[in-house]
Amino acid sequence: MTPVAARGAINIRNVSKIYDPDGANVLAVDNCSVDISPGEFCVIVGPSGCGKTTLLNAIAGFHDISSGEISLDGKPICTPGFSAEPGADRIVVFQNGALFPWSTVLNNVAYGPVVQGTASSTDAKTNAQALLAELGLSGIGDRYPNELSSGMRRRVEIARALINDPKVLLLDEPFRAMDALTKGVAQEFLLQAYDRVRKTVFFITHDLEEAIFLGDRVLVMTTRPGRIKQTLHVDFGRPRNYKIRSSKQYLTLKSQIFEAVREEAIRAFEAGERELA
Repeated sequence: MTPVAARGAINIRNVSKIYDPDGANVLAVDNCSVDISPGEFCVIVGPSGCGKTTLLNAIAGFHDISSGEISLDGKPICTPGFSAEPGADRIVVFQNGALFPWSTVLNNVAYGPVVQGTASSTDAKTNAQALLAELGLSGIGDRYPNELSSGMRRRVEIARALINDPKVLLLDEPFRAMDALTKGVAQEFLLQAYDRVRKTVFFITHDLEEAIFLGDRVLVMTTRPGRIKQTLHVDFGRPRNYKIRSSKQYLTLKSQIFEAVREEAIRAFEAGERELA
């Protein structure tokens, strides 16, 4: 039976973010509101500089906002002048990876619970071994990151995030630099992990096919200042596999998203926008 998340509700209410208010005064996000249900896989797409990463960073606790409120399970985590410290309840998986090259895979995965004091080193390694096995990654615990392919490293990073039992997984284009074949395998791994643990996922991408393949809902953002332009619901059900990519419904959704994003990309290009956070 697929687990159902009981926590991880994100509420973004009338959020705006101005960078350098006393200088450049760049309005990155403008009056943005969205509710993300516990266990939902929510994907954000839009042109570079539209505010996708600004929202992710605010949820993660990397900066505050200029107006509005972001809450997690009803508790404010980001308001003007306040940002809850980054924590194990909101784990970020970055584009460029963050594995410790000097540590084995097992030690990398076990690191979080040990540092947080939620498990002894022995217990954390035992749990890490079990998680790696559950996610189909057994047999690589003694290897080092530089001995792994890019796709395998990214899967280990997802495992390292999940061992902390977060409420929310925040993924900022984690598969961006991969070739198409490696990316497809990594995407299916993420879906399999999601089906096992059913965490709330806030996923940023420029890849429209990836957005449809992974998400329950795809939010299209406008060019700067970022607002929610369009919401598309992806009703494929779960579990999913690569075969849905050839379905008529998939191609229809792809066309709809492409048109919405293309309009904003043209506006961004004409405005000469450069990418900010």
